[in-house]
Amino acid sequence: MDLRENPGNERVAETNGTYNNERISDEEKDLKAVQTERSQASQEPLGDETNSDVKYRTMAWCGIILILGLGALATYTGYVIGQFKLAYPRVHNMADAGEILLGPIGREVFGIAQMLFIVFIMGSHILTFTIMMNTITGHATCSIVFGIVGLIISLICTLPRTLHNVSHMAIVSFISIVAAVLITMIGVGANNPGRIVVQTSVHTAFPKAFLATTNIVFAYAGHVAFFSFISEMKHPETYMKALFLLQGADVSMYLIVAVVTYRYAGPGLSSPALGSTTGILPKLAYGIAIPTIVIAGVINGHVAAKYCYVRLFRGTNKMSQRTWGSYGRWGIIVLLLWTAAWIIAEAIPVFNDLLGLISALFASWFTYGLSGVFWLFLNYGKYRESRKQMALTALNVFIFLVGLIICVLGLYASGVSIAADAKSSSGSFSCADNSKEG
Repeated sequence: MDLRENPGNERVAETNGTYNNERISDEEKDLKAVQTERSQASQEPLGDETNSDVKYRTMAWCGIILILGLGALATYTGYVIGQFKLAYPRVHNMADAGEILLGPIGREVFGIAQMLFIVFIMGSHILTFTIMMNTITGHATCSIVFGIVGLIISLICTLPRTLHNVSHMAIVSFISIVAAVLITMIGVGANNPGRIVVQTSVHTAFPKAFLATTNIVFAYAGHVAFFSFISEMKHPETYMKALFLLQGADVSMYLIVAVVTYRYAGPGLSSPALGSTTGILPKLAYGIAIPTIVIAGVINGHVAAKYCYVRLFRGTNKMSQRTWGSYGRWGIIVLLLWTAAWIIAEAIPVFNDLLGLISALFASWFTYGLSGVFWLFLNYGKYRESRKQMALTALNVFIFLVGLIICVLGLYASGVSIAADAKSSSGSFSCADNSKEG
């Protein structure tokens, strides 16, 4: 039959033709999109890996390089701290080192900086306690309430003026965090047994990228206590062995945990990483980590309180008195320090932001920059004695510059991130669930 004799058939034919044209047009668009994607992939250094047997984009190589590089530098700067201690045995803390470098002014500046550093670390433990409680309870109440609970527990545990069982507490803390990390690694592996596509590098804003770098710097922030540890060693000459054992264990653990968790959790990895699993596992991991969260914070709180107490009452009989007055003075110092730490935790309630600020202000210098200054001070006038000495001079100038760069760029990155987060629901002194941040 001639279609012209049936207008209805003509309309059907037109409709079918239009549909076919639209389908062909959509198919052409899809084909062009695929060709464009493949063309762009072919311009990548590693090419299109869609059907490749070997896929290079499986982990963040930059993070691995930073962990290894900053770890190696931290090992060397720890070695320099040991050299400085051997040259000046009377140095017990960074304040003493500051006095040798710059006299009385240096002692005050370095002492205040060291105390502020410890108070900020105390704040990070209160913040971690808040995140932990939000995770375990499913955000059962306002985050500020959890912060106050953490403040009270930490304050009570810091009231004794001596820590006779620090070594035992440290062992419990170590076992606690290792167990929690193992649960997290096993959990992310079990939750994501398939291969998650993880790019070698990603395009991101500079502040966010450098904030991730400062978090790695924070992992090596223990140098501030090295002088005190050496002073309390029975055989200080064995410090180098202890240092290499510590740094070897640190770098290996950080590398293994970073690779495994990022490999299976992908870009969705949370901070702290204990919250990267699903179901009951985050609650289990945080529950086992409670001793570490509390004990490590209490030890830092005790160190800060002892510094203030000794600084105020050195040379008086108040140092060794067991009276209500001495207990009261110690209690007031502890209360003021933990209150300051709580304020810091509530003012910067995002974990990454707080770690970035601590690293920029303090770890940049105590772990890196100042060690370069220590070496240059020890070797003043000997910079050109030999090629080895000239190379070491260049290395330590470089280390000083690394500390300066981390400080300046870290402050910028932290400031940008804190300002952005302040506009969100997780702003300062907020009841929001901060376990979902970072």
